[in-house]
Formats: sequence, structure tokens, C-alpha cells
Amino acid sequence: MTQTAIPYLFLRGGTSRGPYFRSSDLPEDRDTLSEVLMAVCGSGHPLNIDGIGGGNAVTTKVAMLSKSERADCDVDYFFAQCAVDKREVDYRPTCGNIMVGVAPAAIEMGLVPVQDGKTTVRIHAVNTGAVVESVVQTPGGRVRYDGDAEIPGVPGSAAPIRMGFMETVGAATGKLLPTGNLRDVIDGIEVTIVDVAMPVMFARADAFGMTGYETQQELDENKDLYARMEPIRLKAGELMGLGDVSQSVIPKITLLSAPRNGGTINARYFMPWSCHPSMAVTGAQCIAACSILPGTVAEPFAEGVAGRGAPLTVGVEHASGTFDVVMDFTRTKGGIDIRSAGLVRTARLVARGEVMVPSAVWPGKA
Repeated sequence: MTQTAIPYLFLRGGTSRGPYFRSSDLPEDRDTLSEVLMAVCGSGHPLNIDGIGGGNAVTTKVAMLSKSERADCDVDYFFAQCAVDKREVDYRPTCGNIMVGVAPAAIEMGLVPVQDGKTTVRIHAVNTGAVVESVVQTPGGRVRYDGDAEIPGVPGSAAPIRMGFMETVGAATGKLLPTGNLRDVIDGIEVTIVDVAMPVMFARADAFGMTGYETQQELDENKDLYARMEPIRLKAGELMGLGDVSQSVIPKITLLSAPRNGGTINARYFMPWSCHPSMAVTGAQCIAACSILPGTVAEPFAEGVAGRGAPLTVGVEHASGTFDVVMDFTRTKGGIDIRSAGLVRTARLVARGEVMVPSAVWPGKA
């Protein structure tokens, strides 16, 4: 069997990891691209045994980079979520954790000029239209990966990468509240549906008989919980105008409860068919937005937050620790106007080289 070699970088971005490609090194046809990405990750097997995926939704993510077509940005970032044990690729969402690795990868690839000290990279998230400003440590004109910044869910420490997310409202639907309501009731469960960086359906954990403090393993072993949540998620997708979302990872699901470790709110974030081991960057932004918006299902847990002004740090407690999001916004008569969400994450270049796919999948570019 002959194979096609595709150059790539392999990075951990936040609490996710995956291959980062130049878009020009991949097929332009979407169907062929999907076949290539599934071959790269090994989609269709729970262990991704025939690819470089890690058997979890946070390790079957792909970033594709190119010089930006927007005058106000440096890099276009196109994201793909490959399924683990199914042969599927979803291009509708974006991933904020993988986005943390975009600026370092773009510098390593030579897509943006590097500065001595710090390099600022403006990223256009193609999937959702969001704009993100990423500040990377580059002493001596090289990306620095070692440092003292720590993030829950990742062992050790690394150099901090400062991220500022803009234009994130209505990422998938064009609306802060896709249904027009602060609360909806689906199958007897009260939910709030918010679209900031990622469309998410929120509910109280106790509405599903949960405390909200269960571990990832406990939740993933609870098949009855998923059997109850998925039909509600599908109906939420229809209410949001997304149509049939049975094969899509959006909207996500988040179960909320009161904080107990000094944060603003406690959350368990689902991707949606498994619980996130820590917290998604985009998910944290949406949770923070839901927390500061009066009248949502989050309000009883995030006491005192809904009336405060900006900038406001929202601490999202999750299964591995706490994720702080700095929200910059103004309060309006109809709710809130979000300007940006700031946070600090880390990334690390793990490998570089060529990943192989069968030539029968794609013979490569002439």
C-alpha cells in the first residue's frame, strides 16, 4: 500500500491536542478532506488505533491554517472535529483550546513574522467568524514553551499565552439568545440556550438528578443520563434554527450547580456525547456569558454576578479545577453587549514531521 505524506505540527493547545496543518497541504474538496482527516485521526475505532487520535474527543481535533484573507487578521484558522468511534467530521463548531496553539503553530510555520520578546497574532476563526488576539512569548525571535503558567487539566507549567476573544456573540446562530428567550422548557426540563463562542444548552444539574459535582468518569458511565439529555439537545437544536443536529457536536450541553471552591459557578460541560475532562475555552466563555445574564438558569447559582459591571472575572469550576474568564461587556435594557472575553492558557509543540494517509484515500497534490 502506497501512502501520501502530509507535513504537520502536533501541538497541545490548552487541554486539547491534535495536528496543525497548512491548508495548502490538504485537499480543497470537502468530502476528500474529511476522508483525509479521518485517516489522520483514525476515526471509527474507540482507540483511534490506525491514526494519531487519542481515543477522546479532545484528542481528535484538527487545525488548518493559512494567511488570513481578512485585512484585520494575520491567520485564518479552520477547525475540524473528528469523531472518535464514528466516521464523521464536524466543521460547524470551533475549538478555543486548539486555537491556543494556532499562534505558536503559525509562527513555527512561518505564516506570521515573529518579534523579539512578544508576538501578537490576530486570528480569524473561519468556522464561526470570531476574531481572537493571541499574545505569545517569543524571546530571541523563537516561541517559548516553558514557563510558570499552570492550567487545570494539564500537568506541570508552561509559558502563558494571553487570548482575547472578540466577535463571539451568535457564533453559530447570529444571536445571543437563539430562541429569543432567557428560559425555555423542553420535555419538562427548564433550559437556557446561549450562543457565545459556542452554542450551549444549559440546565440545572439537579433537573437531571445530578449534584453537578460528579467526576467525568461517573458521568460518562451514566448511560441513562445521556439517554435523557440527547433528545432534549436535539429539540434545542431545532429551536435554535440549526435543524437536525443528531450528527453534529453543537449545541453542547452544560449542567450547572453552585460553586464550592471559591469560583462563580460550577459546571459540567458535555461535548456532547462525553463529558469534557476539564473545560473547553469556548464553553467557558458561554458559561460566563450565561452567568452574567440576568434571568437565566445560571442566575440562582452565580449569586450577585448578574448585576455587576465590567470587567468581571467569572470563575468556572469544572471537574479538574477552575477556569477564569475576564468578561468585558456593557449592560443594556435587553441584556448584555459583550465586547470581549480574556483568558490565559498554555500550549506546547509536541512533534513535527509528516503524517501518512493511504494513497487510496488521497493521492496528494500534483
